[in-house]
Amino acid sequence: MADVDGSVAAGPLLRLTLCGQMQAEDSAGRDILPRSRKTRAVLAVLALAAPKPVLRTRLTRLLWSARASEQARGSLRQSVYELQHILGDAVALLRTTRDHLMLLDERLWLDTRRLSSSTPEQSIDMGMFRAPLLEDLDGLDPAFDIWLAEQRRQILHRGIQLAEAALAAGQDANDRRISAEQLLAIEQTHEGGWQALIRANLELRDRTAARLAYDRCVNTLAGAGLLPSRETSELLRSTSELGTAVTSATASATADHRVRLYILPLRVLGSNSSGSLMPGLAEELSAAISRFRWIACSVGSAQSQAGWQVPDADYMLDATLQRGSNRVRVIVRLLDLQFGSNVVWAHSFDSETTDLLALQRTIAAETAAHIDPQMLLREGDRRIGRPSAVPHAFDLTLRAIPSIYRLEPSGFRAAGELLAAAVDLDPTNAAAHAWWAYWHLLQVGQAWATDSLAATQRAGQLAERAVTLDPGDARALALVGHVRAFLHRQPEEACVLHERALSLNPALPLAWCYSGLAQCYLGLHDAAIMQISRAQTLAPHDPHAFFFDTALMMPYFLRGDFEKALVSGRRAMELNPGFTSTHKGYLATLGQLGRVTEAARVLARLLDLEPAFCIRSALQRSPMKRLSDQRLYAEGLRRAGLPED
Repeated sequence: MADVDGSVAAGPLLRLTLCGQMQAEDSAGRDILPRSRKTRAVLAVLALAAPKPVLRTRLTRLLWSARASEQARGSLRQSVYELQHILGDAVALLRTTRDHLMLLDERLWLDTRRLSSSTPEQSIDMGMFRAPLLEDLDGLDPAFDIWLAEQRRQILHRGIQLAEAALAAGQDANDRRISAEQLLAIEQTHEGGWQALIRANLELRDRTAARLAYDRCVNTLAGAGLLPSRETSELLRSTSELGTAVTSATASATADHRVRLYILPLRVLGSNSSGSLMPGLAEELSAAISRFRWIACSVGSAQSQAGWQVPDADYMLDATLQRGSNRVRVIVRLLDLQFGSNVVWAHSFDSETTDLLALQRTIAAETAAHIDPQMLLREGDRRIGRPSAVPHAFDLTLRAIPSIYRLEPSGFRAAGELLAAAVDLDPTNAAAHAWWAYWHLLQVGQAWATDSLAATQRAGQLAERAVTLDPGDARALALVGHVRAFLHRQPEEACVLHERALSLNPALPLAWCYSGLAQCYLGLHDAAIMQISRAQTLAPHDPHAFFFDTALMMPYFLRGDFEKALVSGRRAMELNPGFTSTHKGYLATLGQLGRVTEAARVLARLLDLEPAFCIRSALQRSPMKRLSDQRLYAEGLRRAGLPED
């Protein structure tokens, strides 16, 4: 390639990224993005037209349509002056005349050109479709908005054409499955893509995946007010009928396998207490805990309490109340009836007597949030030690959960095998699908997946299948949301799912944490801190408390509160030193604070856990939507010594 002066070019003078938020870099990789949004728009219009000239009157009509002609031309001159000032060496590509502006394209790199040069044999860069073209330039001018909508339509159309060509050129079923997923990532309502995905899975003899694809198709089309065609429905008619029969047959079986919790009415201690205080606490506890689908609750009567007969249950929850002059104390205990009625959890709630109904709600919410992970771990360990002779999906799922919480590599791999067996044993078990989706998500986050793209796709399939099987499962909805936000980089969609999850179960700490992370990815850091802090308030001793601290570290970091981020990161590191996401945020924090010695130790540990991690991979995998957040994160890692590649 020849330079503008005839010499051999070493590389592009100007690199422009237009998909998503606009970025501009010079030949040395320095940020040269204009500050003015309208100047950015001028540069973008010239780049998309390059090397053809653009009339100045065309630019003024696009960006200053409401101004008088002379005022508009003056504003354009100011934008041209800003471009000439900021472009540096790349100004050699800018040509100006009295009537025209243009960019030379010999040493101009433009991300959208990859659509022009792609062939069916080449993989499509799906990153171009995760965010709309020039998403930070909406609303500049009504005329520009119309122009921008047309540019976005053209890019989408070209992407669909390339994905369709790749699908047609697929050599085998696996190639066609990948191409179909790419096509659907670009255009979700492309029914031909759904049909191709279902057929490819059937060719691969993966009827479960084919069924998942069909369910996703139905849900996606329904969201757009559409119904699948007869051809699509016929592809899996037999599977659909089978699925309905299996669902009804296994629904009661799943319920039979739930862990049984017996809740005693509140016991009042001391002569100064009144039995009329919080009479509905047992019912409030039952309502909150029953939102966890795997627990079957029953509430005892005052007569059964008086006799202290051991109920036919796995666990029992009792609560006692003491009253002072103007304060009450309620102590709640969880007893394991399968192991000598041992107390496995207890918590004390103290409050003034001014609002006993509010206290009752607080006790119920926090108790539910506390005992869910306690019982999950205890039941999992119990079933690992005493595996049933004929295991069922619920049993296998519980056995996998302790290893998922502990994140130890060999145990984690075994947990994946247990969940795979659970889904294979009962393809309609929502909990097994949800936990296996979570397993895939953690596998990608820990860089343990041999094929991260396949693991990402599988996580999405499993999570969506879990919601299809049980739309009222808050944990499944929260997991789907986090898969969308973290793996698929769609935090806007995730927020809707998290709101639904929290409306179903406001006592689910994981949903509060994931909701906060989605807000963080969108740049709403104050809201993120509030929501993640709510997760910590509900369950300060949750087995995944390290995850909550890691999550809280990021909005503090991105808000510039590096000292607070440091506290959260250090606490997370102490609770689980093997969680790689903690190391990454903590390392960036140390870099921004200039703590070189500690950063070197953390960097060495991080590269030991994930040797290929670098700034390029960090940004490629980051779900952060705001360019300023990405830059702050990258700069922190850079200052801490992380290599670029």
